[in-house]
Amino acid sequence: MKDLQIIIQARMTSTRLPGKVMLPLCDSTVLQVMLERLGDLTNNVIIATTDDGSEQPIVTLCQRLGVKYFKGSTEDVLSRYYLAARQFGAQDNTAIVRLTSDCPLIDSQLVRQAITYYQTHDVDMVSLGPHSGFPRGLDTCVFAFRLLAQTHQFARSAPDREHVTLGMAKFNTMTSHTISAGDDYSHYRLTLDEPDDYTAIQAIYQQFNNIIDFDYSELLETLKNHPHLADINKHVEQKTV
Repeated sequence: MKDLQIIIQARMTSTRLPGKVMLPLCDSTVLQVMLERLGDLTNNVIIATTDDGSEQPIVTLCQRLGVKYFKGSTEDVLSRYYLAARQFGAQDNTAIVRLTSDCPLIDSQLVRQAITYYQTHDVDMVSLGPHSGFPRGLDTCVFAFRLLAQTHQFARSAPDREHVTLGMAKFNTMTSHTISAGDDYSHYRLTLDEPDDYTAIQAIYQQFNNIIDFDYSELLETLKNHPHLADINKHVEQKTV
């Protein structure tokens, strides 16, 4: 896809589960599984990692897989996104897709759905995440580089600098669209923040015999048919902004 950057933030210094993106998964690592699930969308991927000295395992993986990467501020994630996009040639109308590296069950078809809606409708942002009805861990957000640049220019508070899209509506007049799951499956937790999340994600992949090329409908059916999988980490509370 032309004029498209998929920027995935990834660091080794998670406070609740350090090094989580490089934990073993399916004879690989969490981050590599996520990249492989994105298929040929990885041609557009930029891994936005840190420059604090801890990032070498992530950099080494990117180099081995031939995936573009950028090293930037650990805490100022907004600047990391902005500088990563600019380094790889983003223009005002370049579509930026924000993903996070704690989503090893990301679904490439849903990511493509968000991108297609953004490209074919007159909206400033398309999201699939909180309040969409989808499980936590499939989060996708699409917006133009000009929104990112303007937010980078004006955002001052620590939360706005840490959470890339949080301040966008404060500094831009914008329209947005949320892709709906149709039903509420938000009780399924598929993101990786704590040890029990890791156990749950491992168990889900084991249910698929560690094969990674299943889609969202197959994943949802498996979660419905094997409720014990969701029970593993249902007590984990999502970190609030």
